[in-house]
Amino acid sequence: MKKVLIANRGEIAVRIIRACADYGVRSVAVYADPDIDAPHARLADEAYGLAGHRPVDTYLRIDKLIDVARRSGADAVHPGYGFLSENAAFARAVLDAGLTWIGPPPQAIEQLGDKVSARRLALEVGAPLVAGSPGPVADADEVLAFARQHGLPIAIKAAFGGGGRGMKVVWKLEEVAEHFASAVREATAAFGRGECFVEQFLDRPRHVEAQVMADTLGQVVVLGTRDCSLQRRNQKLVEEAPAPFLTDEQRQRIHQAAKDVCQRAGYVGAGTVEFLLSASGAISFLEVNTRLQVEHPVTEETCGLDLVVEQLRIADGLPLTLTETPVPRGHSIEFRINAEDVGRGFLPAPGAVHVFEPPSGPGVRVDSGVVAGSAVAPAFDSLMAKLIVTGATRGQALARARRALAEFRIEGVPTVLPFHREVLRHADFTATNGFKVHTRWIETDFATDLAAATRVEPCTPEPLQQVSIELDGRRVRLGLPAGWLQGWASAGRHGAAGAFPADVPADGAGVAGLASGERPDDPHDDTAVRSPMTGLLQAWKVEEGASVEPGQLIAVLEAMKMETQVVAHKAGRIGRLAEAGTQVSSGSLLARIT
Repeated sequence: MKKVLIANRGEIAVRIIRACADYGVRSVAVYADPDIDAPHARLADEAYGLAGHRPVDTYLRIDKLIDVARRSGADAVHPGYGFLSENAAFARAVLDAGLTWIGPPPQAIEQLGDKVSARRLALEVGAPLVAGSPGPVADADEVLAFARQHGLPIAIKAAFGGGGRGMKVVWKLEEVAEHFASAVREATAAFGRGECFVEQFLDRPRHVEAQVMADTLGQVVVLGTRDCSLQRRNQKLVEEAPAPFLTDEQRQRIHQAAKDVCQRAGYVGAGTVEFLLSASGAISFLEVNTRLQVEHPVTEETCGLDLVVEQLRIADGLPLTLTETPVPRGHSIEFRINAEDVGRGFLPAPGAVHVFEPPSGPGVRVDSGVVAGSAVAPAFDSLMAKLIVTGATRGQALARARRALAEFRIEGVPTVLPFHREVLRHADFTATNGFKVHTRWIETDFATDLAAATRVEPCTPEPLQQVSIELDGRRVRLGLPAGWLQGWASAGRHGAAGAFPADVPADGAGVAGLASGERPDDPHDDTAVRSPMTGLLQAWKVEEGASVEPGQLIAVLEAMKMETQVVAHKAGRIGRLAEAGTQVSSGSLLARIT
């Protein structure tokens, strides 16, 4: 390989750019319009626009990505994680274009990325499993039939995705239809496919996973375990390696099952085999993520291997650097730094990052996709950065993490930092009274009240406008934020042609006004239904003028690839003030209940 196209954005794109530099190959970044001045677009050797604001128009467009590879002269593609990283059609398109695919073979992605066929393979190699549907379910009625046969709770899961998106846990039979529809919508938005399957859900389990690397020579090695139990909305917030408080037998069982699954699938590259560990100690295969994981740095810190460089080596046909599971070097904990308001139930909170001052010092690493001045766009994931803290022991790692989190300063958008600081004081996580964290611990056991952040107006990058110019006798297209062009034209009319307006930010971002409804400041107006966050008003769940009861679902919002429900705060008749399919700002008026 000589030049790698990185089909992703944010901190993982930055991470891969740096690995390319270390490995001695050039990097090519791609960017949606809001990412034109993002760190990954600036750090890469080259960067190409994808012309659009939404994932479906940019990072999920196979044709655009292959075209950039052709125009840039890239000879390899790294998908990162999320977006098309587990899409076999994309892998095939890359290979059909004569490029090197930095990931597992398409057939392995199909077999393991399809959660149903992955379950079948796991059964074949003897991995432990809970009951599940034999294939994708056709409708909510099939989910209901499964629930009645096997009992509640059950989990509805996207068959072709991961990361918690497209997964809904059902605790009541009357919730089946709504949760099934929501899972399909989320899966379609995040992965381009809405098929879902259903399986029994283990209540209060731990989430434990094994990091696997495999080369083209048939060697498969497990690099260690991770615990990723600290989650909200089925998405991880804190991960650590090695997974603590496992018996030798449990660890060996997980290692062997992970290796067997990947060997049977003919796996190549980096992959993660995930398991649930019940309170009784029973282990159940969950899924295989056929890509690099967000939490890969904790494994890097404890096994001494750069996993992204290892991916590049494997794609070049080189053998694995390590061929046996290494003895862990100390303990490492990763904290995801998301733009979310912890005081409002971890609501996504896009906006402008005014201050970004990460910690440093012994044992501290920060992988970031933003800097001061960056804009966190509502169309993309809320992950801004990752704080990775390593110590000789788990106790030392916890102590260093407290210091590092105290130093971390971000202003402009709400973040999950207050939660991370608080969880390090909690006996359930620090294990001073036994390690009691499980996948629903935040929703069921974390009783600490965290203050809601001050509401801020979102900072939305202006759309790029295209103009034709002549450069050295050649006609080229130039894309600039609309505000720049308007200011330029205005300056030209006043005799200062070519001057840019002084009040336009360098990143082309401006403060968006309210997209719909009004925003009265009267705190005593109890008729108002306001948007809890900035995002897309995806659908109304009640008709105009309908009578509603307190707690009734009335609308669904979507932001940063996750759905949030809006419920009635009082009884009355609803008057809708915002249209479905429009962007709304945090605090804007959606409806009135009178």
